[in-house]
Amino acid sequence: MNIRSIFNQFAPRTCLLCGDATRTGNASGHACPACLADLPWHTQPQCPQCATPMPQGQTCGACLKRPPAFDRTIAALSYVFPLDRLIPRLKYHGQLAIAPALGEWLARATEAAPVPDRMIAMPLHATRIRERGFNHATEIARDVAARQGLPLDLSSCQRIRDTPPQTGLKHDARRRNLRGAFACSEDVRGQHIALVDDVMTTGTSLDELAATLKRAGAREVTCWVAARTLRPGA
Repeated sequence: MNIRSIFNQFAPRTCLLCGDATRTGNASGHACPACLADLPWHTQPQCPQCATPMPQGQTCGACLKRPPAFDRTIAALSYVFPLDRLIPRLKYHGQLAIAPALGEWLARATEAAPVPDRMIAMPLHATRIRERGFNHATEIARDVAARQGLPLDLSSCQRIRDTPPQTGLKHDARRRNLRGAFACSEDVRGQHIALVDDVMTTGTSLDELAATLKRAGAREVTCWVAARTLRPGA
C-alpha cells in the first residue's frame, strides 16, 4: 500500500450531497451512507429498451412505434433532485469532482450486466470540447471502466457535426438535428458496445450513435446512462 492509499483510507472526505464528512472506506467514496440510500435509484418497472418507467415493465409505445438502434438501456438513477442539480454543475460549470460520483453510481447499476467488448463515451464535437475543456461523458466513463475493468475506447467514434443544442427541440427536430452527426472509424464488427452518457431524455443522440455503430457492424449496443428522465415516452 502506497502513501496515497494510506492517506485516502484515513483522510475524511466531504459528502458530495450533504456536506458531512465521510471516509473513502465507506460503501461510497463520494456520498455518505444516508445520502447514498436516499438517491433516486432508477429501479422502478421500465421499458427494457429505453428505460422509460412503465407500469408492467413492458416495451413502451415509442419503442414499439419506432424501435431505436440500441438494444437496451441501463440507467443508474432517475433525473430528479439531486441529479438535476449535480449533472448541470458538471456539464456547464466544470465541477469535475461530480463525474467520478456519477461513474461510481453507474458502475453499481451495471455491475451485473452482460460484459461489453468495449465502452464508448458519447463524443462531443471538438468545438464543444475546446469551449468546456472536457467531455463530461468521458469523465463519467473513465470511472466506470476503472471500476469494472473494461476497455474504454476514446477513438472509434467521432462527432463530425457541431449540432445545435437539443434542449427545447421536439422529437422529430432532434432527429433531423443529429442526422449524420457521428462517424465510426474503427472495426467493431460482431462486438457488443456499451455507450456511456450522463442523461437520457428522448434518447435521440444515443440512437443516432448506436445506428452509426450498427452500420459499422456492431452486433449489440447497450446504453449505460447515469440518469433517465421520467417523462412517459421520453
